[in-house]
Amino acid sequence: MTDAVSARRFDLIVFDWDGTLYDSTRLIARCIQEAVVDVGGARPNERDAAWVIGLGLAEALARAAPDVPREKYAELGARYRFHYLQHQDDVMLFDGVLPMLDALKARGHLLAIATGKSRRGLNEALAARDMRGRFDGSRTADETHGKPHPRMLLELMEELDVPAERTLMIGDTTHDLQLAVNAGCAGVGVGYGAHEVAGFEALSPLHVAHSVAELSDWLRDNA
Repeated sequence: MTDAVSARRFDLIVFDWDGTLYDSTRLIARCIQEAVVDVGGARPNERDAAWVIGLGLAEALARAAPDVPREKYAELGARYRFHYLQHQDDVMLFDGVLPMLDALKARGHLLAIATGKSRRGLNEALAARDMRGRFDGSRTADETHGKPHPRMLLELMEELDVPAERTLMIGDTTHDLQLAVNAGCAGVGVGYGAHEVAGFEALSPLHVAHSVAELSDWLRDNA
């Protein structure tokens, strides 16, 4: 075993996408608000719209719009996608994400994505941001159980042959950290995304980073 491998605490590092790597929280919250209004629901406030980010689209929209009847969910989802597509090129990766990923790969970590986005949406984002080839695996909410059900992480760990104790989940919401707990993995929270960090404590993250630079430094020294 090489020194690098023996010193490495986690072989697999799994990232959430929106609000963790990709600066899209405000856009998603705004699109949720506009979609709800479009179908006749009461406009959720920004905090409530942001709280559902990370869940699968159907569950997120249902929670954000409890007064919208179920028969309108398909229309609600369509209106969300309409608004998002109008502005998806207005947002980008957080500064420092690409160097952080490059450094992790150079140290031999496997990298993966677990996201509430659709498969189509994630693939488009990866292609648009020149991210292809940086990740060894990914799971989206429309192809498996959404967060915080553990299946996303369990499938990634099985696919990449990494046990739970050697896997780390990183995300900006309590949904991400609960996912880690449910899958028996360690979690790290980031405080620059959708959820307030006060809610993280009960889920015992190893660390809460308040910037990508801080996250990168913590991973370098502790992962």
